[in-house]
Amino acid sequence: MKSNARGSGRDGLLSPSRRRGGLLLSLLAPALALALLSPDASARTAKPAAAPAPQAMADGYQLPPKPLQAIVDAPRPPTMFLSPRRDTMAMVQTPSLPGIAVVAQPELKLAGLRIHPRVHAQSRFSFGAGLSLLDVESGKRLEIEGLPSPLSLATLQWSPDQRWIAFNRVDAASGANELWLVERETRHARKLVSGLNTVGGNGYAWMPDSRRLLIQLQAEGQGAPPAGDAAPTGPAAQETQASQTVRQIRTYQDLLRNENDARVFEYYLRSQLATVDLTGQVAKAGLPALYTEAAPSPDGRHVLAIKLERPFSYQVPASMFAHRIEVLSPDGKFEHEVARVPLIDGLPTGNDAVPVGVRDIDWRSDAPATLVWAEAQDGGDPARTAEVRDAVLMQAAPFENPPQTIARLGSRFERARWSDGDLALVDEFWWKTRKARQWRIAPDHGDREPELVFEGSSEDRYNAPGDPLMQRDANGFERLLRSSDGASLYYAGDGASSEGDRPFVDRLNLVDKQKTRLFHSQAPYYEKPLMLIDDAGTRLLTMRESPTEPANLNLRDLSQADAKPRALTQFPHPTPQLRDIKKEQIRYKRSDGVELTANLYLPPNYDAKRNGPLPMLMFAYPAEFKSADAASQVTGSPYRFNAVSYWGPLPYLAMGYAVLDNPSMPIVGEGDREPNDTYIQQLTADAQAAIDEVVRRGVADRNRIAIGGHSYGAFMTANLLAHTRLFKAGIARSGAYNRTLTPFGFQSEERNYWQAQTTYEAMSPFNFANQIKDPLLLIHGEQDNNSGTFPIQSERLFAAIKGLGGKARLVMLPNEAHAYRARESIMQLLAETNRWLDLYVKNAKPEAPASAKSASPAAK
Repeated sequence: MKSNARGSGRDGLLSPSRRRGGLLLSLLAPALALALLSPDASARTAKPAAAPAPQAMADGYQLPPKPLQAIVDAPRPPTMFLSPRRDTMAMVQTPSLPGIAVVAQPELKLAGLRIHPRVHAQSRFSFGAGLSLLDVESGKRLEIEGLPSPLSLATLQWSPDQRWIAFNRVDAASGANELWLVERETRHARKLVSGLNTVGGNGYAWMPDSRRLLIQLQAEGQGAPPAGDAAPTGPAAQETQASQTVRQIRTYQDLLRNENDARVFEYYLRSQLATVDLTGQVAKAGLPALYTEAAPSPDGRHVLAIKLERPFSYQVPASMFAHRIEVLSPDGKFEHEVARVPLIDGLPTGNDAVPVGVRDIDWRSDAPATLVWAEAQDGGDPARTAEVRDAVLMQAAPFENPPQTIARLGSRFERARWSDGDLALVDEFWWKTRKARQWRIAPDHGDREPELVFEGSSEDRYNAPGDPLMQRDANGFERLLRSSDGASLYYAGDGASSEGDRPFVDRLNLVDKQKTRLFHSQAPYYEKPLMLIDDAGTRLLTMRESPTEPANLNLRDLSQADAKPRALTQFPHPTPQLRDIKKEQIRYKRSDGVELTANLYLPPNYDAKRNGPLPMLMFAYPAEFKSADAASQVTGSPYRFNAVSYWGPLPYLAMGYAVLDNPSMPIVGEGDREPNDTYIQQLTADAQAAIDEVVRRGVADRNRIAIGGHSYGAFMTANLLAHTRLFKAGIARSGAYNRTLTPFGFQSEERNYWQAQTTYEAMSPFNFANQIKDPLLLIHGEQDNNSGTFPIQSERLFAAIKGLGGKARLVMLPNEAHAYRARESIMQLLAETNRWLDLYVKNAKPEAPASAKSASPAAK
């Protein structure tokens, strides 16, 4: 449970409730995740051949060619939730994309939240369309009776005893925000209660006895929502207090604007705590309040509650508002005040900055009712010299004794994972140096010295130890998974190596610290461990895939070295028409010796000797590093399934393009050097190296390559067009282009504009719009909710290019946020991108070899 946002470099709204209902296993990353997207190409001076106009839909949206439409409508795998006893999966069917009529429903944008007013829920537009069970031992699929139609499943939680599944149903058409139950034995579903409030979280959590749930209901007696005044009653005024301290405030979206906004926000956030039993009997707990979190203790006798209080702010989101942290009884009676946290109206400079006071508070999962939290010992300011940066404190019910300090950390507290009074793991991290540590502590024995388990760089993927596996106990809380004799822990990781990612499971002996490798993914498959389903560590659930086989659930017997995995699911290939695309993970070097990686995709039936070089789409996303060695490490795996998602660059394989997906674009700043001070030079070198390699291989035509990206990848795209002539065109989606509009940091940049003015200005492609000579397609959601990527960023860059006589197109997608959600919007995206590629890349005429723009001061 996070009581407030961590650091100025992170975007946070209201913190999500803990997942206590079962391990969430998503087979493929949701297509709407903010992934790295693919670019398009542009023309230079020759007039391109005309491309066919996209097919128009009845409502004015466009349709791309049918091969691209088929990718949008391809079936998607389900999301899986493993039961506490690790023997049953709840499988939620992933629906097709919602229509624009659904996405365009009324939505309130308040205090960093987007709220669906009719159902008192945070806005979402994609819900589970089906629910079934899978027996892990046999692989048998079990259907459930009595499910509502439409299902509209938003969230799901297993009960601690595994007899029940609770799920939240949100149906905007009917106004329903309901809690439903499924009995596992009978596989029958029934509605338990209506009127949930899920603005501040999931709205429900199982009590440890599995006989009741703690819920948040819509507050009664509030009447109609506050109406906006027909005429203003006065200005919305703000005033600063003189201070010698520099405070960083990110450029957050959807903030409160006036007092009426504040009243509306209170109206929809206010909820009534209650418990409901399995028969549907509701018992209210106390009075309604602005709850953002409510979590029962492991013994079920207490509730940790966080509720917002005024003053609110017009500068920061709700996660930084003043709030009170309390312990209540399950019937709502006040028991203990942990802290009153004031409004966080900014943080000190740096990504290691945190608020002062109580943060990251949660129940200790292995104790009946003990709270644990972190407090900064350096005022939350990384610029201060301090031997101890964070203290981790613990306080047990009945909260009469003062808190105990169980760990003193030299950097920032990241998380704690619990086993018992003799064993817990505490992680710390310092962004500036990328240094990570993991400690073993004995929380019930304060006289024992912490024991270092791991120390290293977070960037060093090759030596990453993985994460400890967790299991849910009888109360439904996560605890460290230990071997049957209690002498070992289990770790699972990506297994990054020079051969690509090869996921693994290790057993760590707690006595002699020796590791034993139990499982290691082997070519020609990519096999990711999900969970050991026995404490002896002999039976392992994995997701197994290959370039031509989609990820499927498998069960492995690790006690037999030569035993083959047993498939439990058989999900078909979603795009069989593209089964034969070719993928290769390629390695190459940039001019300063940094080694780079990319995934090269070629269309089905392509032969370099017969077909010759192809037009290419390159899609990327830059990343900052403190070490050239870390930047040179291989990422990804050549054996992952060739999943062609509408969100990335791979659909254009169906249109005859070669694709270079996720080429490394490292920006390195070793030692005291800041990566971004040489951003343009390094970015240009990254792009030049990628182009040289694909041309050397004979698969791409140097004069027919496009560059593209989403978000920070769009920022990269505009910069490459502003400072080089390497690309024929660019496609930039939902980006930011003028860094003076994000003056208190962006991405991983810690310094503010006034500390690094030259860097901010040199990195802003808006300042070099006169040098953008190749066609740039700008796409942006009209209602972008991401910090820093306000729609005005695309609008102003387009206006600049237009006024300077350049070639650009601006497409603003109605009702879309930072990631696009409506089927019509995705079809438009593909149609626009395909047309741009055809016009300025595929049909571009040969020219002199492309090069970096020597005239650009920033590129010298």
